[in-house]
Amino acid sequence: MHTKLTKMKQIILFVVCIMMSLSTLSQSVIVVEKGNAQSLLDAISKANEQNADTTAERLFILIPNGFYDLGETVLTRVSGHNIALIGESMMGVIIQNKPDVKIESISKTAVIQNRGRNNYYQDLTLKNALDYYSAESDGRAVTLQDKGTRTICNRVRMLSYQDTYYSDNEKCQNYMQDTEIHGTIDFICGAGDVWFEGCKIVTEKRTLDGSGINIITATRTSETPWGYIFNRCTIENDMSMFNYGRSWHTNPRCVWLWTTLLTPDKLETTRFDDEGMKTSGNYFKEYHTMNAQGKDITPKTNVVTFTLRDHTQPFTAETIMTKEEYKQYTLKHIFGDWEPDKILKELDKQSQKVKKKYKFR
Repeated sequence: MHTKLTKMKQIILFVVCIMMSLSTLSQSVIVVEKGNAQSLLDAISKANEQNADTTAERLFILIPNGFYDLGETVLTRVSGHNIALIGESMMGVIIQNKPDVKIESISKTAVIQNRGRNNYYQDLTLKNALDYYSAESDGRAVTLQDKGTRTICNRVRMLSYQDTYYSDNEKCQNYMQDTEIHGTIDFICGAGDVWFEGCKIVTEKRTLDGSGINIITATRTSETPWGYIFNRCTIENDMSMFNYGRSWHTNPRCVWLWTTLLTPDKLETTRFDDEGMKTSGNYFKEYHTMNAQGKDITPKTNVVTFTLRDHTQPFTAETIMTKEEYKQYTLKHIFGDWEPDKILKELDKQSQKVKKKYKFR
């Protein structure tokens, strides 16, 4: 009798453990209905509520291949923490909004506005379809406005024209890998320390006829020491001339390391925009730039006189980085104890397991 009771208790305990495990698993994974934009918005809302605390465990939102049309909806907030938005594939998951050109703005148009800490985006496309070429003046249309910190993007495609990616937190530390960003002017802009690893930077036509000059970055580094770091990225440019970037304000910092230029003849001779926006002082550098064949095409020297738009306060600087300067640029030196490359690798593995377990519907 005692043996039977013992076995019964073991069975009951086993069933309870299984149910608790399933309950925990169901709370940590939300599967979006295929192609249903409202289902996506509901999933984000639920995740925000569930992971309101910064100590919340990782929660996965799985997004099947499909077109998620948000219409004129802007600033969809991911305010929770430790949330992972995982698409089935970068090219297959398209999350799009199309704001009215009348509200074009760097602060009013974003597809996603990230406000959380340690959020992770993988295998999806964010597209802002604002009618850029019909905008009367600026066509500022953001895909990801990031007010959070320690955000990681892995294989995320961002499609827009002006202000495509906006790091909107003066003290943020963010990391992007194998991500693709499209645009025309200031399309990677903002504050904080952001490392871009092996990313593809695509400049679109500055105007419908292809005239004009594309400006990739506009940094406003204020409370962090490093700014934007592009490491082993590729710049694809088909038509308009382009330069690496310009200053926004405060202490703008932007460096390009081991960059591959598919069309080096389209890069302006100054390489950076020599007419600043609100400050002419900056730290703009490049190191070991290559052509499509991998040949080093970095000039031995490139001294540029930067000025404000009103041509006052000239500032002369060498934009070619020395080997000693280059040695500072390691993930450990930039981010300290935060190891985004290792976190990305682990989350990528976890995501693949979750994808297999939860089939997209």
